Amino acid sequence: MKTLAKRLLIAAAVASLGVGAAHAHRAWFVPSSTIVSGENAWVTIDGAVSNNLFFPDHVPMQIASISITAPDGSAAKPENAMVGKYRTTFDLKLDQKGTYRIAQASTGLNASYKEGTETKRWRGSMADFVSQGIDKKPGVELTATSRRIETFVTNGAPTALKPAGKGLELAGATHPNDLYAGEEATFTMTQDGKPAANVEITLIQGGDRYRQEVGEVKLKTAADGTFKMKTANAGMYWLEAEATGTTTMEGKSIKSQAMYVAVLEVLPS
Repeated sequence: MKTLAKRLLIAAAVASLGVGAAHAHRAWFVPSSTIVSGENAWVTIDGAVSNNLFFPDHVPMQIASISITAPDGSAAKPENAMVGKYRTTFDLKLDQKGTYRIAQASTGLNASYKEGTETKRWRGSMADFVSQGIDKKPGVELTATSRRIETFVTNGAPTALKPAGKGLELAGATHPNDLYAGEEATFTMTQDGKPAANVEITLIQGGDRYRQEVGEVKLKTAADGTFKMKTANAGMYWLEAEATGTTTMEGKSIKSQAMYVAVLEVLPS
């Protein structure tokens, strides 16, 4: 009876954790390796949205929205792509020497408004916002959003990243494929190509499914957009940055919300 009671208590605890985890879905790309070498170099990449890092248990990333930028700035294509129930998997041939950027980026307009006691959500263009009469809805709030989720893979020596200049992005003195446990790295967050100050950053090591504590590390960018990070352990890490503010669109000042995610590999020192 004691054993049964203990099992029931554990099951209840796990179920309660599951409820909380449902609100913590995290999107990511994880390469089989972040540093390779050779003339016939390949990596396999998994992409998913999940409760735990990097354990696919929710939905896959959509292959059509993934962009791959080669070291020379040209577009590379995923090969042998498969979209499953919980994750997307594809191969990438690294024909060029240098750093590849694997990303999913999007921008859009979101609105919320009231219909009676119910809050309605809307998404579309500024033209649709006006033509559909959403701008006349009671209590309407419009927000411009941007999101970028990415990882980096290098064939041979790392090369400088070429920013898109839209939304939040990672730059800085340290290359994302040159990270080692116990060594400090210096990065810069930019927003629309400019240094982003006071941006909140969360850093989590993968494998939180097997830890009692998630182990979040909270960071913040300085006035010049820079921040420093140092990890005690080697492994794959999930970095998220968020920024809110205002922007101007078609002469109107509206709220803005930007989100950035990078998966980084920290190697043993």
